[in-house]
Amino acid sequence: MTDNVPVRCPACRREQPFTPPTFPCPCGAPVTLPVLRDGAPEEIAHRTWENLWVAVDCPACGRRGHWPQPELGCGCGAVVRVPVAAAPPPAEPRPAGPGAAAGRGGPVVPRPAFQPVTIRTARDAVAAAAQYLTWLGFHGLRPSEDRAGSGVDLYGMGVVAQVDPTTRPTGLRDIECLWLNGLQKSAVSVFFSLAGYAREARARADALHLPLFIMDLTGTPQPVNDPADTLIRLGPPNS
Repeated sequence: MTDNVPVRCPACRREQPFTPPTFPCPCGAPVTLPVLRDGAPEEIAHRTWENLWVAVDCPACGRRGHWPQPELGCGCGAVVRVPVAAAPPPAEPRPAGPGAAAGRGGPVVPRPAFQPVTIRTARDAVAAAAQYLTWLGFHGLRPSEDRAGSGVDLYGMGVVAQVDPTTRPTGLRDIECLWLNGLQKSAVSVFFSLAGYAREARARADALHLPLFIMDLTGTPQPVNDPADTLIRLGPPNS
C-alpha cells in the first residue's frame, strides 16, 4: 500500500495527507509517482500542456513514461500541484526503430525507423497516432469530421482509431464504443491513450482483441497488450 505524504497548501498553510497516484506501465508493473516529501507545493493559477505531465521511469523495466502531474484540491478552494522527483531529460531523442517496437514474440515487419511527432496539444496527439498507423502499414488516414458523435478520431483503409489525450486512464465505455465502430465498418480498431487504461478497459480490450497503445509526450506509441504486439509484428490484416 502506498504511504501518504503530507502536503501543505501554499494558500492556507493547512497540511493534509496525499496518496501518490499509481499508473500501469506498458510492461505491466505499477508506477507510483515519487512525490517529494520535502518539496514545495505550488498553487495552480494557469495550466499548460507541458505542466500537466511529469516524466518518471518504471522501476521494473526502466521505460520512461509521461504521467499526469499529481494535484490536490484543498478545502480552501486552491488547486495545488504536488512536486514529484521527475526523471532527468534524455541526452537525445530516441526514435523507435523496427527492433525497438518488437514487443513480445517474434520478428517485426521490416520498416524504416519511426519518426515521432512531439505532443504539445491534443491535435498533436492525433497527428502522432496517424503517423504511427501509417508507419504500421495503414493507408488513407484522415481525421474524423464528427469526433464527438462518432467516438472516432481517425479513419483509414481498414482501420478506425481513437486518441485519448486526457490525464485520466481511458475507461471501459471508450473501448467498447471504438470496437463497435470498427465492427460496423469491418475495420481494425486501435486505441491510443496518454494516461493508460483502467483495469476493466484493459480486460475488455484483451477479450475483444483490440490493440491498445500508450503514448508519451515524445509521440512514440508503445504496445500495451498482445493484440498491439501482434499488429506491430504482422502489420495490417491482408497487407
